[in-house]
Amino acid sequence: MANQQQTDIVIIGSGLGGLCCGAMLAKYGYNVIVCESHNLPGGAAHGFEYKGFKFDSGPSLYSGLSYSPSTNPLRQVFDIIGEDVEWKNYNNWGCWLPEGYFDVAVGADDFYKLLLNLRGEDAGRQWRRLQEVMKPLGKASTAIPPGAFRYDLGAIFTLAPYAVSMLPYVFSAGKLTGSFGKIMDEVVTDEFIRNWLDLLSFMLSGLPAHGTSAAEMAFMFAEWYRPDVVLDYPVGGSEAMVNALVRGMEKHGGQLWLSSHVQEIMVENNRAVGVVLRNGKTIRASKAVISNASIWNTIPLIGEGVLPKDFVQGVEKTPMNDSFMHLHLGIDGAGLPEDLPCHHMIVNDWHRGVTAEQNVVAVSIPSLLDASLAPEGKHSIHVYTPATEPYSLWAGLSRNSDEYNELKKVRSHVMWEALERFIPDIRERCEVTLVGTPLTHQRFLRRYRGTYGAAWNADEGLFPGSTTPINNLYCCGDSTFPGIGVPAVAASGMITANTLASVWQHLQVLNN
Repeated sequence: MANQQQTDIVIIGSGLGGLCCGAMLAKYGYNVIVCESHNLPGGAAHGFEYKGFKFDSGPSLYSGLSYSPSTNPLRQVFDIIGEDVEWKNYNNWGCWLPEGYFDVAVGADDFYKLLLNLRGEDAGRQWRRLQEVMKPLGKASTAIPPGAFRYDLGAIFTLAPYAVSMLPYVFSAGKLTGSFGKIMDEVVTDEFIRNWLDLLSFMLSGLPAHGTSAAEMAFMFAEWYRPDVVLDYPVGGSEAMVNALVRGMEKHGGQLWLSSHVQEIMVENNRAVGVVLRNGKTIRASKAVISNASIWNTIPLIGEGVLPKDFVQGVEKTPMNDSFMHLHLGIDGAGLPEDLPCHHMIVNDWHRGVTAEQNVVAVSIPSLLDASLAPEGKHSIHVYTPATEPYSLWAGLSRNSDEYNELKKVRSHVMWEALERFIPDIRERCEVTLVGTPLTHQRFLRRYRGTYGAAWNADEGLFPGSTTPINNLYCCGDSTFPGIGVPAVAASGMITANTLASVWQHLQVLNN
């Protein structure tokens, strides 16, 4: 049939998790088709251009990507598929906190020196103690690469080579399954350090320390607080990382279908057998269907009554992070300070908590590192309130209404105020102004209620794995283990791909 396509595996969504999964599966030799609803790949990591300015739609703070070998799962995927991008390195970011402004560098000693000046020797001792406690946990969290995991009994063989290297950290590993907050409580009493750790946790997971997994923070400590560490930014923006994954998938025979909205997952005899697109085209998949869409977007694609009721009820109870507000600005860069950091984090009030709406604002000015992102003499800026914007404020509004436009002005005010701390005349400099809302997230990223993702509290359990009650139907991305964030979704895509590969194929990749 002309309106039907055959393949081994079809993947719904081209977010980083889906592309990592697709590129790995193509490397393993499977015929893969990735269906993307948008006309641009990358999901929340896609880039876009407007009037000569290039913008990131989502993440912009990266580490562990510009060198190899690395503990970052995305770097590991690049190495496996033989792709890379050009990287710019830097080591500092600006923090505007209630205590004042701090130019904070990653690395083993910089934050310790800041603490001594700000909080005194006792705070310094607490930080050093925390570093000592996190050291074996960091080694435990990276002793086994995520690429060795899979969701079947084959894991016995793929994990076995790492058993000896894991032995020194067996007793430490037990702490990795709980929340980082429990570890923090045992070591840290200084209020500023605790607030800082809540902020770092929030940047990683969308939750404070008591909701963030110890494993995720152990990875961050191992990566950020070591000698000679740098942060990375991809030349060309996050789009460059997306393009590298697409290249890696296509050179091994995989396909990316853009503007291809999946309307239904076909299930026959409790087995996923393909998808139906909105245009009526059918893609039959002999091996698997993998959804990189959120779990809330995936369930409606499956016919009513197909999934067990308890599974559906569990999904309905999944806690959800709030959405975002965004400013994408193209500005005149004349006279900006030459030492202006490319990233800034603004916290208005510690007492409200880092998850309080409009309390934390993130700013990225990547054109300070990569001039190709803006016309000569100009800069591209991305400002956002991360995972704290309630969808309920926007539900039901028409995007063309006066009410919607007025609410955009009101809810974006906190972001303008944040920018004015270090670019006082920012409004006069603007040549391009784009305001994004939860409805923007919902429309362009197909995110249910514009959500940042699942908000599983680490004290209540891990994110679910990629398998489902339907045979040959898998999920990957930020609804699944290990969770939210670029390293986590890359790991999710790897593990899902490994599960579908044979143990022999998997071991060959690990041994190369």
